[in-house]
Amino acid sequence: MQIMTRFFPLSAALQPYVSTIYLTEIAVPPGTRVEDYLHPEWANMRFIDGDAPLASIGGGPITAVPSFVATGPTSQASYFSAGNMRTWGIGILPAGWAKYFALPAEELADRFCDGGSHPAFAGFAPLAEKLRRANDIDAAAAMIDAHLIGLLAGAPRDDPAILAAHRALVDDDLNSVADLAAKLALSERSVERLSRRAFGFPPKLLLRRQRFLRSLGRFMLDPSMAWIDTLDHQYYDQAQFTRDFRRFMGMSPRDYAARPKPILGAAAFARAAAAGAAVQGLHKPV
Repeated sequence: MQIMTRFFPLSAALQPYVSTIYLTEIAVPPGTRVEDYLHPEWANMRFIDGDAPLASIGGGPITAVPSFVATGPTSQASYFSAGNMRTWGIGILPAGWAKYFALPAEELADRFCDGGSHPAFAGFAPLAEKLRRANDIDAAAAMIDAHLIGLLAGAPRDDPAILAAHRALVDDDLNSVADLAAKLALSERSVERLSRRAFGFPPKLLLRRQRFLRSLGRFMLDPSMAWIDTLDHQYYDQAQFTRDFRRFMGMSPRDYAARPKPILGAAAFARAAAAGAAVQGLHKPV
């Protein structure tokens, strides 16, 4: 079995909107598949060439994934099973969602769809065939980068409140919706609307997700750590963390630690080296 994930540099113009451009290649013996779980994250688009993966978000039905799959922001783990395939991925930050898609993030939260048929993703559909024909990996990554930049010309203006909210969410000391509203100089009701539209979830859930991801991110970079040593400072105790773990990953911390992580384990190190965070949800916006 061979699994490789590689991350590519982004043009400066894309950094407020895109977390990473990445390539995952999987080669397994005939008739076998590899399984793993994606952590809760921001939105992603993936272009798949090869065996169709099977996937499920939050314990829902396991279904075949389309060759161009668009996934909204998630608050639950995504199970997937993959055979031989090559997958190009584009991580979309909240400001990028508002920039590229005329669709509230809440409408695709904890869901994936066929990007080739959903009108919101029409601007990206041409990439599918171009990537299928591409043989040079670096040239393909540059093509994705150029395509993303080209779409900016017809995109709406930035909403500075989205970037400000994202920066606040990755602040380790932010611990309440009231604090978030104060940082943004908005009412809590306005923050709620902004959060659902650009981030996909209510702000209270996002704060809880970030606290959990900070703890998980430490474990992914050092799986030898005991869970008690990974806990974010905002957790009262390990029992509270365990409840969050079951909410976001659908299993106990012990069960997750015991599972093989053939794709996400190595990818966490590669992502941290390339983009500064082991998991996409901790990516700091520019």
